[in-house]
Amino acid sequence: MTANQLKRKYLDFFVKKGHKIIPNVSLIPENDPTALFISAGMHSLVPYLLGEPHPLGKKLCSVQRCLRTDDIDSVGDTFHHTFFEMLGNWSLGDPASPDGIGQGGYWKKEAIEWSFEFLTKELGFNPSRLYISCFGGDKDAPKDEESAKIWQEVGIPKEKIYFYGKRENWWGPAGKIGPCGPDTEIFYDATGKPCSSSCHPNDNCGRFFEIWNDVFMQYNKIAEGKYEPLKQKNVDTGMGVERTAAVLSGLDDDYQTELFAPIIQKIEQVSGKSYKDKENKKPMRVIADHLRAATFLVSDGVIPSNVERGYILRRLIRRAIDQTTEIRYTDSFQLIFNEIINIYKQDYPELDKNKDLIIRLYENEREKYYKTISSSPSPSPSPMVQGNISGEEAFKFYSTHGLSPQQLRNQGYDFDQEEFNKAFKKHQEISRAGAEKKFAGGLADHSEEVTKLHTATHLLNAALRQILGSHVFQKGSNITAERLRFDFPNPEKLTEAEIKQIENIINKQIKADLPVKMEMMTLEKAKKMGAVAVFAERYGEKVKVYSIGDYSKEVCGGPHVDFTGKLGKFKIIKEESAGAGIRRIYAKLE
Repeated sequence: MTANQLKRKYLDFFVKKGHKIIPNVSLIPENDPTALFISAGMHSLVPYLLGEPHPLGKKLCSVQRCLRTDDIDSVGDTFHHTFFEMLGNWSLGDPASPDGIGQGGYWKKEAIEWSFEFLTKELGFNPSRLYISCFGGDKDAPKDEESAKIWQEVGIPKEKIYFYGKRENWWGPAGKIGPCGPDTEIFYDATGKPCSSSCHPNDNCGRFFEIWNDVFMQYNKIAEGKYEPLKQKNVDTGMGVERTAAVLSGLDDDYQTELFAPIIQKIEQVSGKSYKDKENKKPMRVIADHLRAATFLVSDGVIPSNVERGYILRRLIRRAIDQTTEIRYTDSFQLIFNEIINIYKQDYPELDKNKDLIIRLYENEREKYYKTISSSPSPSPSPMVQGNISGEEAFKFYSTHGLSPQQLRNQGYDFDQEEFNKAFKKHQEISRAGAEKKFAGGLADHSEEVTKLHTATHLLNAALRQILGSHVFQKGSNITAERLRFDFPNPEKLTEAEIKQIENIINKQIKADLPVKMEMMTLEKAKKMGAVAVFAERYGEKVKVYSIGDYSKEVCGGPHVDFTGKLGKFKIIKEESAGAGIRRIYAKLE
């Protein structure tokens, strides 16, 4: 079974179970400061997991592109990846809470039974080779005996059910705060060969492959690190496409599936090396994985830099370049990028449209890296150990001059990798704290202040269109508890008179105390009604349309106040350029 067949079969199965398919959205979270990238299918569903009604109902499913940075240094084995596709199905609320569309949610029993049915009936997995893990309990949540009992009822023997702690059997939140809960995981016994008498699914001996994860989201982690019960119980299921496709094909190496094999073949072709040779496997896997991730990141709007998302992209590209020395790869990566795009362009046509940009940005980054390598000063030997440098010194040259750990070693320097990793982690924490201070708010924040400012962006958008013209639309938005930021296309700087006029129009709508109403409808109907709808690829077959009196009508997910009179006085505090042809407004409510 190919990966595309797997994805189609998965969606078809859950549609038959009453689920609606939601779109595959960008890797860049919309207004969420707690995470750099979409790392799971549930990420874009945070408002709905917290209780906001979803326009498509309580049962949802999707194929979602994801990127996780925790495993960058593990890439090179048979199954770790930075970019991957995740299959997911969700229940937003328990069965006792109908959504008004004729369906309720579900909980552990249905989630587990459907997991087992899909794996054994649809995919043909042998039940005797399935092993299960459940949450063992701690001070925050009890042992999940309920899930273990249901697994036994569907046919899994008690001796094949294991209990683990939070590290293994707890999922989330996607960022630092948000929905989370205990999970139950399904493992496939790929080899049937125990590594020892105590062999178990989480000992990483290579015998077991995790192929499914049912998360029971019933908690919300808050800023103080505490876990509070969610208003509703949610089911969040995930299954990795790459891992499952390999197992279904009888492979113990993800890089031999049709998702990677053509890329590996191009690397072999250019380098003259064979993937069959053990010493070539790791560098070829790293190149294939990192360039695949880079392709999607650039297509989704990330450019290489020294901060935040751009920092991760730069790190991926440079790690891929470093591996070329291991296999004497002397050509550019254009052939590889072309192959990656060919594999995915049917599901992601934007990759083909952005091909020239992807290749151009890579070529520029490669040129910068080679200049860095040739012009960077050499690290001075540590006074403690002559000939070596400390891990902190190594990280300083990495962060300041762009010299990767591999490149430093290529130049003959040695250092403690653990010390380097600690310095890198500290850097990430500082960077993340800065990002959260800069971008506090967003989808993960439904505070009263953010809700008011979110509603105010609708009034701002409408006022800008009224004064400047219909070419105005939301190009980007970010909201904190203190202010809103709104980006929009416009060729010229706003005049003082225009700014004052926009403020007066918005404050007039606030003073009128207009009602804010929400209706669910098809996107087509919303557009016919005149609703402003940007980011169309993020919408499903039904959308929420928020109307503010007769003044504003937009497709949006929320949250909003119920009357504009609650907003206070609107004040524009800054207007500036945000790029060629893009203007940016900062505003607050007084």
